[in-house]
Amino acid sequence: MGRFMGISRMAVWKHIKALREAGVELDVLHGKGYRLPATMELLDHERIWQAVAPETRSRLDSIEILLDIGSTNSHLRSRALQGAPAGSACFAERQHSGRGRRGRGWVSPFAANLYFSLLWRISAGAMALGGLSLVTGVAVMRGLRSFGIESAGLKWPNDIVVNGAKLAGILIDIVGESSGPCAVIIGIGVNVRMPPAAGKGIDQVWTDLYTLTQRRGVSRNQLAACLLDQLLPAIAQFETQGLVPFHAEWQDYDIVQGHQIDVQLPNEVVSGRAGGIDRDGALLVDTANGRRRFTSGEVSLRIAS
Repeated sequence: MGRFMGISRMAVWKHIKALREAGVELDVLHGKGYRLPATMELLDHERIWQAVAPETRSRLDSIEILLDIGSTNSHLRSRALQGAPAGSACFAERQHSGRGRRGRGWVSPFAANLYFSLLWRISAGAMALGGLSLVTGVAVMRGLRSFGIESAGLKWPNDIVVNGAKLAGILIDIVGESSGPCAVIIGIGVNVRMPPAAGKGIDQVWTDLYTLTQRRGVSRNQLAACLLDQLLPAIAQFETQGLVPFHAEWQDYDIVQGHQIDVQLPNEVVSGRAGGIDRDGALLVDTANGRRRFTSGEVSLRIAS
């Protein structure tokens, strides 16, 4: 490798060390060098652009692919403040500060999973965005089902899970005023082929598409195009019609409804039976003291054992 690249053995070792620190798995072949244990597919702008439907292409302003970034949501937030237009999409091979809800980190090893964000601008203001994370969840579910993932479901407000294991997550950031024009950044992370070493840093049960497809695998470029094809029309419909057209479908995917759950608030835990969602996307819980309503920004939810 050193001769081929025109660098020293020590330089090769430093590059290998950097790749491993980024989450890339490498096998050592003694006396020969290093080998990837599986084929690595890098994201490709042209492949994604050509794979999306013409309708999607008309709504997309740009597709940006970055090798290494803090987080795609933070990157697009900065671009939104600089005036970036609606339809700006950002994908990353690796995030070193990926974020989930409630300040959790999102483990983002290099070229293993799918991490992307989409910028959209809403003229009605942030107050009109209630339910957008639920609509995004429906769009992701539609995309996953096109790859044969029939066993996935939605855990309110924005987790995609399979048999109790997390497959994907959604993070919504808003830039702007509550009653005036604003920008919304929709972040989506999907576990495609999580390296076991990287997965050890996740504090909850997880799964990936490689496991669910019985190791046939899924093309990350095809998945990216498929999710864009589902996401952009869904956002456009939500902007004009709200959550109502998606309400029944979300409830069909709901894995929590009817179960005993614990709703964790900042200062208390509320227990009861999940009653689905209302027309605004709030969680309904039937407690011993009557039905209560919760919005996604304030709570964490778990199914009671």
